[in-house]
Amino acid sequence: MDDEQISFFERVVRKAGRFTEAPATRLEEIHPFEERDIHPRIPKLVRHLFDDGYYAQAVFEAFKFLEKEVQRLSGIKNQNGFKLMMQVFSPDDPVIKLTALKTISDKDEQKGFQFVFGGSVLAIRNPRGHEYTINDTPGKCLDYLSLVSLLLRKLDETVSKQDGAL
Repeated sequence: MDDEQISFFERVVRKAGRFTEAPATRLEEIHPFEERDIHPRIPKLVRHLFDDGYYAQAVFEAFKFLEKEVQRLSGIKNQNGFKLMMQVFSPDDPVIKLTALKTISDKDEQKGFQFVFGGSVLAIRNPRGHEYTINDTPGKCLDYLSLVSLLLRKLDETVSKQDGAL
């Protein structure tokens, strides 16, 4: 790492309260992505943007990746954003079943995730795609990336279950 990268990394680590004053261990600190267990399939570009201080852009790119994953898994290429999420995860006729849909709880969970996927696109991704004045903090960025990671893991679980059933 060059001095500029170390200094940025130190700022992020200090803000998050994970900085140790011992210079010998400074570079051994865990990157916030590892500490938060950010999903490994999130594109490397997202981490580079984060490391360079472009937090809103990092969030935007992560949500674009999530949307592309939903399109890929559902096979629906002509929809995007909120409409895509509402169609794909509909509890009545889902393209992607997140639960068995056999009990009321299963149906409630499917509907809840339909709104989490759709709501996150509306509330988080869309403003970063249309506004240029959004300035996320490192902590807020990591929170949003954790949400994307959770949703990707939910998709991974679903695909694993479906693969196991075949």
